[in-house]
Amino acid sequence: MNRIAAEYVFTGSGESPLRNGYVEYTSDGTVTAVGTSTDIASEPDFRKGAIVPGFVDSHCHLELSHLQGKFVKGTGMSGFINQINELRDFTSRENRMAAAARWMDILWRQGVSAVADISNCDETFSLKSGSPLYTRTFLEVFGTEPRDCAAIMSGVRKLASEARTYGIDAAPTPHACYTMSPELVTAVSADGLASGFLSYHSEESMEEEDLMVSGTGALAENYRGRHLSTPPVTGKPSLCYFVDRLLKVHEPPFREHILLVHNVCLGQEALDYASEYLENVWWAVCPLSNIFIHNTLPPIPLMRKNGLKITVGTDSLSSNDTLDMVKEMYCLQEAFNDVPLEEIVRWATLNGAEFLSREDVLGSLEPGKKPGIVWIRNISPEGRLLRDSVSERII
Repeated sequence: MNRIAAEYVFTGSGESPLRNGYVEYTSDGTVTAVGTSTDIASEPDFRKGAIVPGFVDSHCHLELSHLQGKFVKGTGMSGFINQINELRDFTSRENRMAAAARWMDILWRQGVSAVADISNCDETFSLKSGSPLYTRTFLEVFGTEPRDCAAIMSGVRKLASEARTYGIDAAPTPHACYTMSPELVTAVSADGLASGFLSYHSEESMEEEDLMVSGTGALAENYRGRHLSTPPVTGKPSLCYFVDRLLKVHEPPFREHILLVHNVCLGQEALDYASEYLENVWWAVCPLSNIFIHNTLPPIPLMRKNGLKITVGTDSLSSNDTLDMVKEMYCLQEAFNDVPLEEIVRWATLNGAEFLSREDVLGSLEPGKKPGIVWIRNISPEGRLLRDSVSERII
């Protein structure tokens, strides 16, 4: 039996951390006991800092890992899309796969145990099949022209069939309202919902909201300048439009697991509308990515007030300087300093595991689970993250 103790043990449940706590575990990482040490000085393996369960990165684009350091910050969504179109395939497939493999290894060593990953192609399939990371792959599609819907659906279904040959969990998912025709949003959502899981970029920028509410703004001008179709002007938040497209798939309620990603412009109207129909919805935040592109953050106070199930993601190295869950957590802690760290830890662990339906194994330090055990070094005496806090996998 192995035993590790630390100044703080965060179980992932959202409850207050254990001061001078310990975790006991078997050689394969199964947790057998968690508690408070009665004689911390005699603990054979005592760590300054905190012990937490393995993280769940609930939104990542591993196949964009080759883009680290290539993008200009603060361009807004319109400028970001221009950069993606220009730089996405600037290097070879071999180099792209090597970058993804490197960052999958970094995520694992930093303590990430599971990733909800976005893929637009097959470049990460073989990597995932041989990785200790659990991944659920969301095969994301784009297409603004209604006439292209059938061809796009045929392509993504072939990609899903290919993913199954690697033994990984994967299914189609829609990207966002502004990159897809209404017909495509509904068609690909139908396939995703049939798998039980859907991930969707929602209310990521005011440019997106302006496009949907009034047909104006930088994103609208960008699309018109490229002679691309834009979604219908609804006068309502873009999330309401997405829910309306889901309602064309099947009658409510929606009991499938749905992840709404970013939520920077989330307001009460959209929140209420989604909650009326979506029974199992999680709300992913990627704070460092939002700052990178728009220099803004999601409305965490509103989300907490409404009791939303928040998760944490790193997004991608096209919109982030690194993929580091501790840095994302630190950003949230500092921006919303009334939020207890134990709550943020739950967002980054158990909530994500619940979205992936892996909470029986991952997400919290409980006897019988194998969540991964992670050491966070460099925390304050009060048990808060510091700018130089770093994580390291123990098992």
